[in-house]
Amino acid sequence: MRTWPADEYTRVTLELDSELKAEHFTLENPHRLVVDIEGLQVSSALNQLVSKVRPDDPYIQALRVAQNRPNVVRLVFDLKQAVAPQVFTLKPVADYQYRLVLDLYPKVAQDPLMAMLNKQAGPDVDDPLARILEDIARNPVTPTAPAPQAQGQEPPPAIAMPKPAPEPARPSRRKRMVTIAIDPGHGGEDPGAIGGSGLREKDVVLRIARRLKALIDDQPNMRAYLTRDDDYFVPLHVRVQKARRVRADLFISIHADAWIKPSASGSSVFALSQRGASSAQARWLANKENAADLIGGVNIGSHDKQVAKVLLDLSTTAQINDSLRLGAAFLDEIKKINRLHKRDVEQAGFAVLKAPDIPSILVETAFISNPHEEKLLRSSSHQQKLAVAMMTGIQQYFVANPPLAHIADAS
Repeated sequence: MRTWPADEYTRVTLELDSELKAEHFTLENPHRLVVDIEGLQVSSALNQLVSKVRPDDPYIQALRVAQNRPNVVRLVFDLKQAVAPQVFTLKPVADYQYRLVLDLYPKVAQDPLMAMLNKQAGPDVDDPLARILEDIARNPVTPTAPAPQAQGQEPPPAIAMPKPAPEPARPSRRKRMVTIAIDPGHGGEDPGAIGGSGLREKDVVLRIARRLKALIDDQPNMRAYLTRDDDYFVPLHVRVQKARRVRADLFISIHADAWIKPSASGSSVFALSQRGASSAQARWLANKENAADLIGGVNIGSHDKQVAKVLLDLSTTAQINDSLRLGAAFLDEIKKINRLHKRDVEQAGFAVLKAPDIPSILVETAFISNPHEEKLLRSSSHQQKLAVAMMTGIQQYFVANPPLAHIADAS
């Protein structure tokens, strides 16, 4: 029995040795979720689930377990807010047996762009009202009174004055806000690769991502958005959707590679390919990363497959070319702190890189399966070095490829 509470949603997972059928419904005043599971008897293991509800869970207040009728166990979740639950089962995969998954989403989902904007201090740099007020303050208009006329005297005739030549347009001092989407790989039910000493990929990449976010947020006219900011699972297509909803200028997915031999080492950067993988290793890695949805657990019936397919088919040559340039800038910086596994940006069909309008790369920071590199990944100082290298790579990319204005930014 596992619980994964997060601001976005709480997941409850029951792992079993056989597939079970479950039915559920919600109640109001107060809000409750009722789940009836067939084929179970109340046991000490089920009762332990009650103690796994955390006090800071955003959705679950408390949990009750009882034998509703013979062979049917009822779970009653007392909720802190109205939820739109998804209840589904997953077949055995990797190290998991059958899983019954309860995903408790808020009935009114928070918009990720508004959530990010609310965290910004002061007015947004793209705020047109703030821009107008700043221009007024910089160029005040001082009214002039007409010269007094003697009583009975006609005012002088107006003299046609030549119009002054228009001043050359000055470039605006105000730059639009650049948004970087940072995607810590794996999370929740999906630990990613695990090193020999037990270091989990999902944990170390989240630490690196948080460090990179802090560096980005310290830059003028830049802000970062994390596709996950805690230990919970995010489906691959949702990571792409999140980046697009916050109108990200770049998408950076952070991972820590693993290989069957502990001698494999070095950092790599990958971009999307529409024409097959650039190497057998790139193809293998893309297949492994794309399998995250199977391990993390996705309710296939919860999203429109046709919409997802259209999104994946929209990837363009321009996006890939920009991604290759971004990846090259990252390799130039990362090689200063760690050896490179491959000197060039590799390509393969990574599902998480298929935003059609956002340059996107996947960074394998090191081989967590290599004892020496696992030790580096565990080090706070090396995590910071990786974050700084990525930050410098972002800056170098924008020096050569200035961000274009969004249509909505025009005033």
